[in-house]
Amino acid sequence: MAQMDVYNQEAKVVKSVELSDAVFGIEPNQQAMYDAVLVYLAGLRQGTHSTKTRAFVSGTGKKPYRQKGTGRARQGSTRATQWRHGAIAFGPHPRKYNIKMNRKVRRLAMRSALSEKVLDNKMTLIDNLAFDGIKTKKAVALLNAFGFDRKTLFVADASEDFDNAFVSMRNIPNAVIVTVPALTVYDIVNADRIVFTEAAAATAGEVFA
Repeated sequence: MAQMDVYNQEAKVVKSVELSDAVFGIEPNQQAMYDAVLVYLAGLRQGTHSTKTRAFVSGTGKKPYRQKGTGRARQGSTRATQWRHGAIAFGPHPRKYNIKMNRKVRRLAMRSALSEKVLDNKMTLIDNLAFDGIKTKKAVALLNAFGFDRKTLFVADASEDFDNAFVSMRNIPNAVIVTVPALTVYDIVNADRIVFTEAAAATAGEVFA
């Protein structure tokens, strides 16, 4: 079990806890993380792009002029791709970009992403995210206390009281709060710093093991 310090909202150490080595202490698998990010980004694509082939372009099917004797290249239809208002050849059509990923690989990617943050000293534990009110100033003070000035991802347990903190951080572009079930590999990799509450770290150690 790996030992990590737990801080309060004033960035002072209050205790130490043990984290699951199976989740936060493995050797990161770069390929699994890459595949998980690829799957996530592919799932964001709507796939609603559409072009018309010559079967769907408006226009006549009549031959525009005779085959021979005009001195021009032979043409069979004004709906062909080389004509203005003609069709698009090999253009995109509505499709799904979803990629299937095995559950074991998906879990390996999550454990790898979390372990990499621990190895890079980019993970912090905090005792709670309970705010006494909705105050952006308090959220900014929390970030300043730790010196977090880049993308910071806070992870809370669903059972915790973090509603005020969640709303307080909505106006801060580099900070966001998610729960453990909503956590993705992309979120972890994309964040410069990840901050778990003590309860969320314990839950993640059970869920992703």
